[in-house]
Amino acid sequence: MNREYMRKLAGYKMPFGKFKDWRLLDLPEPYVVWFRQNGFPEGELGEMLAAVYEIKLNGLEYLFERFRN
Repeated sequence: MNREYMRKLAGYKMPFGKFKDWRLLDLPEPYVVWFRQNGFPEGELGEMLAAVYEIKLNGLEYLFERFRN
């Protein structure tokens, strides 16, 4: 994962639903797991949610602390 992608992921916000406008990294883990079990959306949002799932699964949220404002 390169720095620019990490920066983009850190600022990416959920565009719809109960957690609209939340940063993807701040989404509750059960919500991200639900997408994993039921299918990620198409396109960039799905790719970002899949990355967030892997980050949360492996306890790597700390890697994004420097990108949070």
